Amino acid sequence: MPTISNLTLYPIKSCRDIDLREATVTAFGLKHQQVHDRQWMVVDSAGQFLSQRSHAAMALIVPTVQSDAMLVQAPGMAPLTVPTAPPAPLTPTLAVTIWDDTISAYDCGDQAAAWFSQTLGTPCRLVRFSPAALRLASKKWTNDRDVPTLFSDGYPMLLISQGSLDDLNRKLLAQGRTALPMNRFRPNLVIDGVDAFEEDFVATIQAGSACLQLVKPCSRCPVPSIDQATGKYGPDPLDILMTYRVNPRLNDAITFGVNTILLEGDGEILYVGQEIALELAF
Repeated sequence: MPTISNLTLYPIKSCRDIDLREATVTAFGLKHQQVHDRQWMVVDSAGQFLSQRSHAAMALIVPTVQSDAMLVQAPGMAPLTVPTAPPAPLTPTLAVTIWDDTISAYDCGDQAAAWFSQTLGTPCRLVRFSPAALRLASKKWTNDRDVPTLFSDGYPMLLISQGSLDDLNRKLLAQGRTALPMNRFRPNLVIDGVDAFEEDFVATIQAGSACLQLVKPCSRCPVPSIDQATGKYGPDPLDILMTYRVNPRLNDAITFGVNTILLEGDGEILYVGQEIALELAF
Protein backbone atom coordinates (compact mmCIF):
# COMPACT_ATOMS: atom_id res chain seq x y z
CA MET A 1 0.00 0.00 0.00
CA PRO A 2 1.46 3.43 -0.88
CA THR A 3 2.25 5.63 2.09
CA ILE A 4 3.60 9.06 2.94
CA SER A 5 7.21 8.51 4.01
CA ASN A 6 8.41 12.10 4.54
CA LEU A 7 6.87 15.51 5.20
CA THR A 8 9.14 18.52 4.91
CA LEU A 9 8.65 22.23 5.59
CA TYR A 10 10.88 25.04 4.33
CA PRO A 11 9.91 28.11 6.39
CA ILE A 12 12.49 30.37 4.67
CA LYS A 13 12.82 29.93 0.94
CA SER A 14 16.10 28.20 -0.02
CA CYS A 15 17.20 27.70 3.60
CA ARG A 16 17.40 24.43 5.58
CA ASP A 17 14.40 22.16 5.79
CA ILE A 18 12.45 20.90 8.80
CA ASP A 19 11.41 17.23 8.76
CA LEU A 20 8.01 16.65 10.34
CA ARG A 21 6.10 13.66 11.64
CA GLU A 22 2.83 15.37 10.73
CA ALA A 23 1.75 18.56 9.00
CA THR A 24 -1.41 20.44 8.13
CA VAL A 25 -2.11 20.63 4.42
CA THR A 26 -3.61 23.90 3.14
CA ALA A 27 -4.27 25.53 -0.22
CA PHE A 28 -0.93 27.37 0.27
CA GLY A 29 1.01 24.16 0.98
CA LEU A 30 2.12 22.50 4.19
CA LYS A 31 1.90 24.20 7.59
CA HIS A 32 3.33 23.33 11.01
CA GLN A 33 1.92 25.14 14.03
CA GLN A 34 1.50 28.70 12.65
CA VAL A 35 4.33 28.49 10.12
CA HIS A 36 3.65 27.94 6.41
CA ASP A 37 6.01 26.55 3.83
CA ARG A 38 8.12 29.31 2.22
CA GLN A 39 6.39 31.99 4.29
CA TRP A 40 9.68 33.94 4.52
CA MET A 41 12.19 34.86 1.84
CA VAL A 42 15.53 36.65 1.59
CA VAL A 43 15.78 39.49 -0.94
CA ASP A 44 18.61 41.73 -2.15
CA SER A 45 18.65 45.51 -1.96
CA ALA A 46 16.46 45.70 -5.08
CA GLY A 47 13.86 43.31 -3.64
CA GLN A 48 14.92 40.41 -5.88
CA PHE A 49 14.71 37.00 -4.21
CA LEU A 50 17.88 35.13 -3.29
CA SER A 51 18.23 31.37 -3.48
CA GLN A 52 20.83 28.62 -3.38
CA ARG A 53 21.20 29.03 -7.13
CA SER A 54 23.41 32.05 -6.44
CA HIS A 55 24.05 31.70 -2.68
CA ALA A 56 24.71 28.05 -1.86
CA ALA A 57 25.48 28.97 1.78
CA MET A 58 21.75 29.45 2.33
CA ALA A 59 21.68 25.68 2.88
CA LEU A 60 23.47 26.31 6.20
CA ILE A 61 20.78 28.67 7.54
CA VAL A 62 18.70 26.53 9.88
CA PRO A 63 15.22 27.58 11.06
CA THR A 64 13.54 25.92 14.05
CA VAL A 65 9.86 26.46 14.80
CA GLN A 66 9.13 27.24 18.45
CA SER A 67 5.84 27.95 20.21
CA ASP A 68 5.72 31.66 19.38
CA ALA A 69 8.79 32.31 17.24
CA MET A 70 11.20 30.89 14.72
CA LEU A 71 14.82 30.51 15.80
CA VAL A 72 17.28 30.91 12.92
CA GLN A 73 20.88 29.71 13.22
CA ALA A 74 23.97 29.63 11.01
CA PRO A 75 27.66 28.75 11.57
CA GLY A 76 29.52 31.47 13.43
CA MET A 77 26.38 33.53 14.08
CA ALA A 78 24.39 34.19 17.24
CA PRO A 79 20.83 32.84 16.87
CA LEU A 80 18.20 35.16 15.42
CA THR A 81 14.64 35.11 16.76
CA VAL A 82 11.92 35.84 14.19
CA PRO A 83 8.36 36.34 15.52
CA THR A 84 5.73 34.09 13.97
CA ALA A 85 2.70 36.04 15.25
CA PRO A 86 0.97 38.15 12.57
CA PRO A 87 2.80 41.46 12.06
CA ALA A 88 1.32 44.65 13.48
CA PRO A 89 -0.92 46.58 11.06
CA LEU A 90 1.65 49.33 10.42
CA THR A 91 4.59 46.98 9.78
CA PRO A 92 6.59 48.35 6.80
CA THR A 93 6.31 46.52 3.50
CA LEU A 94 8.62 46.11 0.52
CA ALA A 95 7.99 45.41 -3.15
CA VAL A 96 9.68 42.06 -3.76
CA THR A 97 10.17 40.06 -6.93
CA ILE A 98 10.12 36.30 -7.27
CA TRP A 99 10.46 35.12 -10.86
CA ASP A 100 7.77 37.00 -12.85
CA ASP A 101 5.79 38.16 -9.82
CA THR A 102 6.27 41.43 -7.94
CA ILE A 103 4.21 41.68 -4.76
CA SER A 104 4.19 43.46 -1.43
CA ALA A 105 5.78 41.67 1.55
CA TYR A 106 6.34 42.54 5.21
CA ASP A 107 9.87 43.68 6.04
CA CYS A 108 11.22 41.75 9.05
CA GLY A 109 13.33 44.67 10.27
CA ASP A 110 16.90 45.89 10.47
CA GLN A 111 18.12 43.30 12.97
CA ALA A 112 17.09 40.43 10.70
CA ALA A 113 18.52 42.28 7.69
CA ALA A 114 21.88 42.70 9.41
CA TRP A 115 21.94 39.03 10.44
CA PHE A 116 21.23 37.70 6.95
CA SER A 117 23.56 40.24 5.32
CA GLN A 118 26.44 39.15 7.55
CA THR A 119 25.65 35.46 7.12
CA LEU A 120 25.52 35.63 3.32
CA GLY A 121 28.12 38.33 2.83
CA THR A 122 25.86 40.56 0.77
CA PRO A 123 23.28 43.26 1.60
CA CYS A 124 19.89 41.60 1.94
CA ARG A 125 16.70 41.60 3.98
CA LEU A 126 14.29 39.02 5.33
CA VAL A 127 10.65 39.45 4.26
CA ARG A 128 7.42 37.71 5.20
CA PHE A 129 4.53 36.97 2.87
CA SER A 130 1.66 39.38 3.36
CA PRO A 131 -1.94 38.08 3.45
CA ALA A 132 -2.83 41.14 1.36
CA ALA A 133 -0.67 39.83 -1.49
CA LEU A 134 -1.97 37.38 -4.08
CA ARG A 135 0.35 35.07 -5.97
CA LEU A 136 -1.10 32.33 -8.14
CA ALA A 137 0.35 29.21 -9.73
CA SER A 138 0.29 29.07 -13.52
CA LYS A 139 -3.25 28.35 -14.73
CA LYS A 140 -1.76 26.56 -17.73
CA TRP A 141 -1.10 23.61 -15.40
CA THR A 142 -3.97 23.96 -12.90
CA ASN A 143 -6.84 23.59 -15.39
CA ASP A 144 -7.57 27.32 -15.10
CA ARG A 145 -8.01 26.96 -11.35
CA ASP A 146 -6.88 29.80 -9.04
CA VAL A 147 -4.23 28.16 -6.85
CA PRO A 148 -2.47 30.43 -4.34
CA THR A 149 1.12 29.96 -3.32
CA LEU A 150 3.54 31.86 -1.10
CA PHE A 151 7.26 32.14 -1.92
CA SER A 152 7.62 28.72 -3.57
CA ASP A 153 9.08 28.67 -7.06
CA GLY A 154 5.60 28.28 -8.49
CA TYR A 155 3.33 25.73 -6.79
CA PRO A 156 2.26 25.02 -3.20
CA MET A 157 3.89 21.58 -2.90
CA LEU A 158 6.44 19.31 -4.54
CA LEU A 159 6.04 15.53 -4.41
CA ILE A 160 8.63 12.85 -5.20
CA SER A 161 8.50 9.09 -4.74
CA GLN A 162 11.22 7.24 -2.86
CA GLY A 163 11.33 4.82 -5.79
CA SER A 164 12.40 7.62 -8.12
CA LEU A 165 15.35 8.55 -5.90
CA ASP A 166 16.27 4.89 -5.48
CA ASP A 167 16.34 4.51 -9.26
CA LEU A 168 18.62 7.54 -9.66
CA ASN A 169 20.92 6.30 -6.90
CA ARG A 170 21.25 2.89 -8.57
CA LYS A 171 22.44 4.67 -11.70
CA LEU A 172 24.88 6.81 -9.72
CA LEU A 173 26.29 3.82 -7.83
CA ALA A 174 26.70 1.88 -11.08
CA GLN A 175 29.08 4.62 -12.21
CA GLY A 176 31.02 4.53 -8.95
CA ARG A 177 29.43 7.73 -7.69
CA THR A 178 27.84 8.57 -4.34
CA ALA A 179 24.16 8.00 -3.65
CA LEU A 180 22.26 11.19 -2.84
CA PRO A 181 19.77 11.96 -0.05
CA MET A 182 16.27 13.15 -0.89
CA ASN A 183 16.95 16.63 0.53
CA ARG A 184 18.98 17.46 -2.60
CA PHE A 185 15.62 17.77 -4.41
CA ARG A 186 13.77 19.65 -1.63
CA PRO A 187 10.32 18.01 -1.82
CA ASN A 188 7.49 18.67 0.62
CA LEU A 189 6.03 15.19 0.32
CA VAL A 190 7.74 11.87 -0.32
CA ILE A 191 5.68 8.78 -1.00
CA ASP A 192 6.78 5.16 -0.81
CA GLY A 193 5.38 1.86 -2.02
CA VAL A 194 5.18 2.89 -5.69
CA ASP A 195 7.39 2.23 -8.67
CA ALA A 196 10.06 4.67 -9.78
CA PHE A 197 8.50 7.72 -11.46
CA GLU A 198 4.97 6.41 -11.01
CA GLU A 199 4.15 9.92 -9.78
CA ASP A 200 4.53 11.09 -13.39
CA PHE A 201 1.33 9.23 -14.20
CA VAL A 202 -0.74 10.00 -11.09
CA ALA A 203 -3.73 12.33 -11.41
CA THR A 204 -4.71 12.59 -7.74
CA ILE A 205 -3.73 11.27 -4.33
CA GLN A 206 -6.25 10.76 -1.54
CA ALA A 207 -4.83 11.12 1.98
CA GLY A 208 -7.63 11.02 4.54
CA SER A 209 -10.08 13.73 3.49
CA ALA A 210 -7.37 15.57 1.54
CA CYS A 211 -7.26 15.21 -2.22
CA LEU A 212 -4.02 16.29 -3.87
CA GLN A 213 -3.68 16.84 -7.61
CA LEU A 214 -0.34 16.36 -9.34
CA VAL A 215 -0.22 19.05 -12.01
CA LYS A 216 3.23 19.80 -13.46
CA PRO A 217 6.52 17.93 -13.70
CA CYS A 218 9.22 19.81 -11.81
CA SER A 219 12.04 21.06 -14.03
CA ARG A 220 15.34 20.92 -12.20
CA CYS A 221 17.84 23.74 -11.68
CA PRO A 222 21.42 23.41 -10.33
CA VAL A 223 20.27 23.20 -6.68
CA PRO A 224 20.40 19.36 -6.58
CA SER A 225 24.15 19.71 -7.07
CA ILE A 226 24.47 21.45 -3.67
CA ASP A 227 25.18 19.34 -0.59
CA GLN A 228 22.54 20.54 1.87
CA ALA A 229 24.72 19.59 4.85
CA THR A 230 27.77 21.61 3.77
CA GLY A 231 26.47 24.26 1.38
CA LYS A 232 29.06 23.18 -1.18
CA TYR A 233 28.68 22.00 -4.77
CA GLY A 234 29.00 18.36 -5.76
CA PRO A 235 28.43 15.71 -6.76
CA ASP A 236 26.01 16.88 -9.48
CA PRO A 237 23.31 14.36 -10.57
CA LEU A 238 22.02 16.41 -13.51
CA ASP A 239 24.28 14.74 -16.08
CA ILE A 240 22.80 11.35 -15.15
CA LEU A 241 19.25 12.70 -15.09
CA MET A 242 19.83 14.20 -18.53
CA THR A 243 20.21 10.70 -19.98
CA TYR A 244 16.68 9.62 -19.11
CA ARG A 245 14.63 12.46 -17.59
CA VAL A 246 14.39 14.97 -20.45
CA ASN A 247 10.73 15.96 -20.75
CA PRO A 248 9.39 17.12 -24.14
CA ARG A 249 6.31 18.58 -22.42
CA LEU A 250 8.61 21.19 -20.86
CA ASN A 251 10.82 21.99 -23.84
CA ASP A 252 13.20 19.14 -23.00
CA ALA A 253 13.83 20.33 -19.44
CA ILE A 254 15.16 17.76 -16.97
CA THR A 255 12.32 16.83 -14.61
CA PHE A 256 12.29 15.06 -11.26
CA GLY A 257 9.21 15.18 -9.02
CA VAL A 258 5.78 16.68 -9.64
CA ASN A 259 4.33 19.99 -8.49
CA THR A 260 1.16 19.42 -6.51
CA ILE A 261 -1.94 21.37 -5.44
CA LEU A 262 -4.75 20.75 -2.97
CA LEU A 263 -8.21 20.07 -4.37
CA GLU A 264 -10.07 19.18 -1.17
CA GLY A 265 -9.43 18.86 2.54
CA ASP A 266 -7.94 22.19 3.60
CA GLY A 267 -6.80 21.75 7.21
CA GLU A 268 -6.40 17.96 7.03
CA ILE A 269 -3.51 16.52 9.04
CA LEU A 270 -1.05 14.44 7.02
CA TYR A 271 1.38 12.15 8.83
CA VAL A 272 4.36 9.95 8.08
CA GLY A 273 3.23 6.37 7.54
CA GLN A 274 -0.24 7.41 6.40
CA GLU A 275 -1.75 5.18 3.73
CA ILE A 276 -2.75 6.94 0.53
CA ALA A 277 -4.73 6.04 -2.58
CA LEU A 278 -3.47 6.94 -6.04
CA GLU A 279 -5.64 7.57 -9.09
CA LEU A 280 -3.71 7.26 -12.33
CA ALA A 281 -4.18 9.78 -15.13
CA PHE A 282 -4.88 7.16 -17.78
